[in-house]
Amino acid sequence: MKLTFLGTGTSCGVPTIGCQCYTCRSKDPRDKRLRCSALLETDTTRILIDCGPDFRQQIMSQPFRKIDGILITHAHYDHMGGMDDIRPYCQFGEINVYADPIARQGLLQMLPYCFEEHRYPGVPQIQLHEIRKHELLRIGDLDIIPIEVMHHDLPILGYRIGKLAYITDMKTIDEDEMAYLQHVDTLVVNALREKPHHSHQTLSEAVAFAKRVGARQTWLIHSSHDIGRHAEVNQSLPSNIQMAYDGMVVEI
Repeated sequence: MKLTFLGTGTSCGVPTIGCQCYTCRSKDPRDKRLRCSALLETDTTRILIDCGPDFRQQIMSQPFRKIDGILITHAHYDHMGGMDDIRPYCQFGEINVYADPIARQGLLQMLPYCFEEHRYPGVPQIQLHEIRKHELLRIGDLDIIPIEVMHHDLPILGYRIGKLAYITDMKTIDEDEMAYLQHVDTLVVNALREKPHHSHQTLSEAVAFAKRVGARQTWLIHSSHDIGRHAEVNQSLPSNIQMAYDGMVVEI
């Protein structure tokens, strides 16, 4: 199973528009962070996790093949604002999109023209599926268990897929959800910056959470320019807890 990080940045991306800070001026390509998204692939199945406003740019570097499903973590624009750009993939058939009730309603409001009885020719052909935490979902040869984390006071979904757990935009997690993270080998989790934030984990909180889960390897995502430069942050972290970067590929 192969995981490609299409984007590892926060809602504003890095560099941030109009900013001349130390991170935004970096020439290191690992400090160029598009909005969060990932592509998970086996020999027979291809799943996109979130489809933000940078999707078109992100997917152009990937082979043009069928996408078997799109998992939505939550109904914020930086995680689903690129849904209209899935149109070319509809030549392989309808796109199955999976979202919790809140995100499902957000998609219906954002893309009403995709769900009308008489659709305009050329709009994305979306089959929208409502999912709930802990209910097993099977796409191709992948078994997926949605888990619930809190984005401040908004419940959102993370996903346990085999030995992988993918979580973004988390601030807290209920103790009952930790059972679904047992024996995770690869953890992907958000780390916004070091300064406290009301709805996102700080770097220190993310490191503490990673140690609590105890995965063999943790990759940090959804990072803003305030976190600093990739190379310098990683030097300060344990070798098994590191920042991911756009375009990075890991084998699960």
